[in-house]
Amino acid sequence: MNANQDDPREAYSGGDTTTFDTTVNAFDLIANNVDDIDRLVRFDNGNANFNLNWVPVGSTALQGLGPTFNSTSCNGCHVRDGRGKPPDDGTNLTTMLIRIGKTGEIHPVTGGNVGLDNFGTQLNPRGIIDNNGNTIPGEGSVHITYQEIVGIFPDGETYSLRKPTYTINWNTTGLGVAAPASFELSPRTAPIIPGLGLLEAIPETKLTEWADPNDSNGDGISGKINLVWDRATSSAKVGRFGWKAGQPNLRQQNAEAFLGDIGLTNPLFPTNDCPGSQTDCAASPALSELEVSEVRLGLVSFYTSLVGVPGRRGWKLDTVKKGKVSFLEIGCANCHKPYVITGEHTTREISNQDIRPYTDLLLHDMGEGLADNRGEFLANGREWRTPPLWAIGLIKQVNQHEFFLHDGRARGYQEAILWHGGEAESAKQKFMHLSKEDRSNIILFLKSL
Repeated sequence: MNANQDDPREAYSGGDTTTFDTTVNAFDLIANNVDDIDRLVRFDNGNANFNLNWVPVGSTALQGLGPTFNSTSCNGCHVRDGRGKPPDDGTNLTTMLIRIGKTGEIHPVTGGNVGLDNFGTQLNPRGIIDNNGNTIPGEGSVHITYQEIVGIFPDGETYSLRKPTYTINWNTTGLGVAAPASFELSPRTAPIIPGLGLLEAIPETKLTEWADPNDSNGDGISGKINLVWDRATSSAKVGRFGWKAGQPNLRQQNAEAFLGDIGLTNPLFPTNDCPGSQTDCAASPALSELEVSEVRLGLVSFYTSLVGVPGRRGWKLDTVKKGKVSFLEIGCANCHKPYVITGEHTTREISNQDIRPYTDLLLHDMGEGLADNRGEFLANGREWRTPPLWAIGLIKQVNQHEFFLHDGRARGYQEAILWHGGEAESAKQKFMHLSKEDRSNIILFLKSL
């Protein structure tokens, strides 16, 4: 269908799961096509578990936090199921995380990253006071500063981008270890929750169809499937979740976050993360059973698979339609795929849905400007998964900010576009050469998603 024509389903970004709520609760609603009371109750139970504030062992039924951790709940980073906010200039990270690891090393079995000897694969800044009264030291803190980079459009309008610099203050005194001599570092903000189940339901055959790792068609866009380690089957599977598509499914994505972010053991990650010489961490009292049971992990996975995608607003406005036309014409949709039909899924509500996610879930070279120089399975240090754009226009309403990209460096839609490089350099250049009115229309289109 031509972008200028009205698609009667245009507003239904998530197919029949689409919700229509523009309040601060827009990212926290059950898919609109759930009509079974038992599934509604299960969803609510999952939501309650998503919002639980965990405490150390020996405290309450919700015990298990830590010994080291980033946040006490899922909601701590995904505030109102929304997008995490990066820290201000000159402050320390609190609601985003830092992936770390040995430079260039690959795990011989999984093909994943290799953690630092005494710090692992994710920096946990915080530690608990355990029920023996011992304070478990956190692994360090991260300080962020920004540098302004001024640029100019061909029409003479100026802009400024902010480039982040991260400084890790390793807790060498508390841990009694030396700082690593070299390491990889990758900052990540929390993405929004709506629509994750639908992304899991996009057929693998469609991703294969979209992929063009050798750019065989010569359009300058490659697109690569990430193959990642599936802990349940001990085999390589297509990656879909995370900023580099490093997780194969929602269950493992949630399980990894339970351990890595909150320090909760679970069926897929059954041991506490106390790497190397972190003796206080290893000696901290632990439960005899898993801190997140199979039932609880299942509830949270059910919940995250059925959070509905908000519908479009203002999509019939001429300016928004013109913005969509420009978005398509300059090549943004080569990676931000506007439309796909999901396949069969065990969660029936997300099966066979006509959705408008604006992603291909593939890895793309985004250029040196966005490179973190840290690989993740098949992703190299310049590659990132195309993030979905649905619901991006409601982030300001839900989370009171418009900080975009993997580390939140972009202060709005235009800055996010201007950071694009690599395979997206051509689209960025075409955006820069548009008139100011056409650039504004693209942003109005994005705000309508």
